[in-house]
Amino acid sequence: MILSSPSKLLIKAAIPRRLKWGVAGCGNFVETSFLPALNLIQRSKLVSVFSHDIKRAEYIAGKFGAQNYHNNYDEFLKDDFDIVYIAGANVHHYEQVIKAARSKKHIVCEKPAGINSLQIQEMIETCAENNVIFSVNFTHRFHPLVLKSKELVESGMIGKIVSVSASFNIDYPPNDNFRFKKELSGGGALRDLGSHMIDMLRLFGGEIIDVKGYMDNIVYKSEVEDFASAVVKFEKGGYGYFNVSYNSNKSFNRIEILGHKGIISLENFVGKKNVSAKLVINLQGEAKKAFRKRANKISYMIKSVQRTVLKNFPSLVPGEDALKAMKIIEEIEKQCR
Repeated sequence: MILSSPSKLLIKAAIPRRLKWGVAGCGNFVETSFLPALNLIQRSKLVSVFSHDIKRAEYIAGKFGAQNYHNNYDEFLKDDFDIVYIAGANVHHYEQVIKAARSKKHIVCEKPAGINSLQIQEMIETCAENNVIFSVNFTHRFHPLVLKSKELVESGMIGKIVSVSASFNIDYPPNDNFRFKKELSGGGALRDLGSHMIDMLRLFGGEIIDVKGYMDNIVYKSEVEDFASAVVKFEKGGYGYFNVSYNSNKSFNRIEILGHKGIISLENFVGKKNVSAKLVINLQGEAKKAFRKRANKISYMIKSVQRTVLKNFPSLVPGEDALKAMKIIEEIEKQCR
């Protein structure tokens, strides 16, 4: 009897399961940012697309290799996929999240997750009842320099937090996009950009216990505000400030974390593409240090969601964070009525 050499034995490795995605909403961000990133991620695959406009759904499906496309959301949910990215107009998020959860689909929802906090609370409860993940795309959390900054703050490197400031300003003249129709969006710059900056304040400063805010139409007149800002008080001490706008051609969009022993700043990671973000650390008694990194935040988000779904890792941005952000938004809006 002749035995095969052990070196020639072939052992077939287990192939990890691929995460199958559906996408609900086919706007510009989906086409230019989310789906190009998804197509580059191993173990993730686009399976089905939904849009209220069937021609748009067909176009996006063809461009990104999806097998199916629909303009009927209930039919879309019958397709075989694990997780849905919900990215349409804000007014549709509530119904789409509830139906997806009851169809046992995991969910990544764009911010703001709902029109009000009561909707988001029900989304969280429905997802928990159906044992599905409900995550929100606070995309800036996923940048490696943001995660490193969070680590440095928690290590005590800059001492007790005195203040956190965040700014996100772009030029976005009113057009026919849903963001400028209050019945579809719920509001303007505060809900769109402010939700991100509120999340950054909470990430670095902790829970917020008080807020004083302002909203206005400084340059552009439309149904929604083109400017918002607020000062907040953190539960563990210190204060936060943010400003956001649709009316600025040039701006220094950054995060600054001021501590008793030093300061950390983050630049070029919001409102810009294909630019290296910059982390600056300036500590008492030490030379200033600067680090740069270019990163696709959407890719990092998708990889994080994969780990959550396939390996049961904790969600980096659970639905509860969207609920807390919305309650702060509602308080600012209430003050400005």
